[in-house]
Amino acid sequence: MFDCVNEKKKIQSIDNKLKNLKFYKNSKLISQLYKKKYILSKNKKNVMQITNILQDTEYWIKIFTKEPDVTIEKEINIQYQKLKKKINKLEICTMFNKEHDYNNCYIDIQSGSGGVESQDWTKMLLKMYLKYSFSKKFKSSIISQSIGETGGIKSITLKIKGKYAFGWFRTEAGIHRLVRKSPFDINNKRHTSFSSVFVYPELNHDIHIDIQPKDLRIDVYRSSGAGGQHVNKTESAVRITHIPTGIVTQCQNERSQHKNKHTALKQLTSKLYRIETEKKNTEKKQINVKKPSIRWGNQIRSYILDDSRIKDIRTKIERNDIYQVLNGDLHQFIETSLKIGL
Repeated sequence: MFDCVNEKKKIQSIDNKLKNLKFYKNSKLISQLYKKKYILSKNKKNVMQITNILQDTEYWIKIFTKEPDVTIEKEINIQYQKLKKKINKLEICTMFNKEHDYNNCYIDIQSGSGGVESQDWTKMLLKMYLKYSFSKKFKSSIISQSIGETGGIKSITLKIKGKYAFGWFRTEAGIHRLVRKSPFDINNKRHTSFSSVFVYPELNHDIHIDIQPKDLRIDVYRSSGAGGQHVNKTESAVRITHIPTGIVTQCQNERSQHKNKHTALKQLTSKLYRIETEKKNTEKKQINVKKPSIRWGNQIRSYILDDSRIKDIRTKIERNDIYQVLNGDLHQFIETSLKIGL
């Protein structure tokens, strides 16, 4: 239950800290405090709006009981629909209770075995997430990608920028399974493909992870792409391997090798922090500490194109509008996942 009085006290406490001049010596703490205040203030605003709608609805119901009228009945229904939307919005906001839910995030999509078919499935997932990101008014950019031989994608890393980007995307982490009659099979046989999705937050500057230079292998290479002006002609792309864990990050979206190296290091820091956090909080089971094997039995969602059916294993939601989902309509899956605490 949302405690409005308690939230008001928390906001006041933050304001008092911000007024204390000694805190201004710590810019990182200031940033954290303003972020917490924004979240608390947004929730408080939602509660106040719900209260106002309830009062308006109560007013119209009283009138309707005395003088039943079609126009008043319509007004009550309008207020009721507004109320449902606001309550749902507040409920979703209260689900963003993880430490980095407010942050930007990275999304890694990796093709499983299956060659061309699997790489095409990764490309379809990329389109789905880009369209969902657009619907949330987030900004998305490709950090690195490895293109397949027929235009599919072997692997790709996206950066999503926006308030609560990690909160909205984190429940998509896992294995996604596609079943269809492959357009790449001359016999038109049914194929099953898998791609893994890994989501991790962009860390704030106040998070420190001890990474020793001796533990890093840094390689430079020419970026791959579909051609044209966006492909670098020089070896400006950077790949960083963290030798103790085997974690690899790479960046090729900038022309500057220095900028690509900086981005790849930020990704590595975020990944290491995410994994270390999950090791300490395994009972929460937010994500697997290691990426699960990209194969049957580990999927979180199955997309069966021939039957026009999608089944989400965790939420038990099944939908028949598969192409609408692949065009970015993930709202039901993600909101339900948040509500049940995934």
